[in-house]
Amino acid sequence: MRYRRFGKTNLPLSVFSLGTMRYLASEETACQTVQQAVSLGINHIETASGYGCSEEYLGVALSAGLAVDRSRLHVTTKISPTPDAEAMERSIDESLKRLNLDYLDCLAIHGLNTWEHLAWVQAETGCMATVDKAVADGRIRHVGFSTHGPLELILAAINTDLFEFVNLHYYYFFQRNAPAIELATQKDLGIFIISPADKGGQLYTAPETLTEMCRPFSPLELNYRFLLSDTRIGTLSVGAANPMELEEPLRCCDRDFPLSAMEITAFDRLESVMAASLGTNKCSQCYACLPCPENINIPEVLRLRNLAVGCNMTDFGKYRYAMFENAGHWFPGNKGNRCTDCGECLPRCPEKLDIPALLADTHQHLGGKGGRRLWD
Repeated sequence: MRYRRFGKTNLPLSVFSLGTMRYLASEETACQTVQQAVSLGINHIETASGYGCSEEYLGVALSAGLAVDRSRLHVTTKISPTPDAEAMERSIDESLKRLNLDYLDCLAIHGLNTWEHLAWVQAETGCMATVDKAVADGRIRHVGFSTHGPLELILAAINTDLFEFVNLHYYYFFQRNAPAIELATQKDLGIFIISPADKGGQLYTAPETLTEMCRPFSPLELNYRFLLSDTRIGTLSVGAANPMELEEPLRCCDRDFPLSAMEITAFDRLESVMAASLGTNKCSQCYACLPCPENINIPEVLRLRNLAVGCNMTDFGKYRYAMFENAGHWFPGNKGNRCTDCGECLPRCPEKLDIPALLADTHQHLGGKGGRRLWD
């Protein structure tokens, strides 16, 4: 296992962190998963007050004793933003109680996804006043935020200089947040990548087409290498539901060196095949088409189309597309069938795409029953 300095927190975190949103099957399974992760060198465990019984299960695992000193095991929990300072105070104490801890290594404001959330954080009498108090009295060591929000919001949150780390989405198949990675690096924030296997493309069950495009590597392996070769990134989340699911990701735990010539060739082949498959209908993700009068998240809809058409990631596309209109600020925007063919986006598109037609095509191929966030 490799370890990296986590920005200005100065915590030496393992390059893989155990995310605990999915280990909710039972207390026994949760404890086994935590024990296995620690035995394999993982020294950072991330949970949240909103992840069902996750904090309680982790608390049991920590109380049972692990083969590492508490001073060398780093625990992060996440609490949603609120304008109510007293509510934040209660939440911090309740999380500590559930975790059976007297301090948190890291607290992340969970889901700083909207401009209203950012306003709550910046208000003098808002939740950060309570967080600052908890830092002063030792209940919290470091403060950051997690986000599923738009790039502009993420940059604004980093620029508040209130935080020491950021948890965000960034993968080979989603590089929109590259400027946030750069700004966080300039500010010396620790960078934690959320769900690179699942939100990064459900790469643990990649379609055969994508698997063939990536040979001699697996799609999951290539994505991990894309991230681990970037020394700005501190740690990647592994959302293992049981001990066995740690095995494949951790094959890359010591491979944080620069990309090899063979890996670069595989990425070049991916780009070439996708470009040929999409032809003149490829969306370059410039975001110039926004805003949409019908609140359609046009770039994300067309990104899912890019992946479905370009490398047969149709199941992943359906999984994510179903979240539109069902996940609130965690995955905002309407589905493509809401398009009224108003044409406002057309002159803004530098590639002159027939966006209404592509939205309709995407909805036809990816539309289905609505989805919900996992822990809902």
